[in-house]
Amino acid sequence: MRILCNEFEQMLLGCKGPVERYVKFRLSNLTDAEDVLQEVYLVAYQQYGTLRDKSRFKAWLLQIAKNKCKDYFRKKLKAEEISLEEVSDAQLEKSRQGIVVSTLVQDTMEQLVEKNRQLLWMYYFCEMSQVEIAERLGVPVGTVKSRLHYAKKEFRDKYPNRNWKGEISMKQLPKVLPEYTITKVEKEVFPVKWEELMGWFIVPREGEKLSWGMYDFPARSLTEYVDLEVVGKAEVHGVEGVEIQAREHNPMEFNQEAGANPVERTFVAQLTDTHCRILAESHMSQGVRKYYTFLDGDDFLKNWGFGEDNCGNEVCMEAKGDITRDSEGIHAVDKEYLLDVVGRYEVKIAGQTYDTVCVITIETYNPGTMSEQYLDRNGRTILWRRFNRDDWAYERYGQKWSEKLPDNEQVLVNGELYVHWYDCVTDRVV
Repeated sequence: MRILCNEFEQMLLGCKGPVERYVKFRLSNLTDAEDVLQEVYLVAYQQYGTLRDKSRFKAWLLQIAKNKCKDYFRKKLKAEEISLEEVSDAQLEKSRQGIVVSTLVQDTMEQLVEKNRQLLWMYYFCEMSQVEIAERLGVPVGTVKSRLHYAKKEFRDKYPNRNWKGEISMKQLPKVLPEYTITKVEKEVFPVKWEELMGWFIVPREGEKLSWGMYDFPARSLTEYVDLEVVGKAEVHGVEGVEIQAREHNPMEFNQEAGANPVERTFVAQLTDTHCRILAESHMSQGVRKYYTFLDGDDFLKNWGFGEDNCGNEVCMEAKGDITRDSEGIHAVDKEYLLDVVGRYEVKIAGQTYDTVCVITIETYNPGTMSEQYLDRNGRTILWRRFNRDDWAYERYGQKWSEKLPDNEQVLVNGELYVHWYDCVTDRVV
């Protein structure tokens, strides 16, 4: 028992900082925050023996903190000691993304009729279920559903249009991806400085903007396309970065948000000499703006983060030997966050020839996926290709990918079959 206690103390010592920052961002009253932290540590100590995977300790501890913060707000609400007016702009700014967004949300909430404000507060900020709200208000659940519908509508109607900042003049992407060739070059791999935001192809630096498109195979047809622009400086939990506005047009199923088209997202991203990472993401969902930051543990990491403690993708790229490719396929070591340079290639597309290095990622976005990314000497993406393991998302699609897309390219990754799905290119290339 004493050994387990010592182990817990050591684990806690390494995670106290992020947990304390999280709770103090959520609770403006410092005394209340200290009380909640004591509850967090007590529950964690009592339940530590149930944690099977000790590598998840930090995310597990942050989830306990998140639950305790929700309990705090629910108790305050039930005691009728809290109203929307108590949620200051500063509190929203510190606990989520930035002053511009928090002011818009707060200003809109203050314009709503009292019953709609309180209802949205309970449902979204306190994360109370419709059943809990019904019990709190003493009304049927059906009444809560109806009132929520009208409360969301009033919020949508009064939320100001977030006009795209700056003059956007994007080159129109072709409806069909031009034919291309990829040829292995038997030359030494050149080092490359890759400053793009992983998966979004934009460099998080003021003045940057671009569009990129997603092309389904084998038709090579344009499906989703995205416009992005860096619009200014931003700060999340004391970490400085830049704000990026993104518009996703005709989003695919896994990118949809309650039927919105386009889906508008705001990112805060940070570029350093060594890494590039997303610090926060926000979007509208059913009339309410959702926020996710790097302090949200696995909920953030699985969608927007990368690397240990969301350190981000490496900027200075060179071959490490974690991933190799030969005539038999792709071979990778057994480790998390697999991303490596695997060779030098000549890519011909849209009448141009590019000298590139190929960066392969395996299971970066979710299990059973692999991507090839061809970067030129400036560290800009020329071509990005997505592959799925043959059984990826089988329950959703009801077919193996070799059956669903029998004419698409296939490759072996550590002996398992992966099938090419779609490509992405930017308006810098086509």
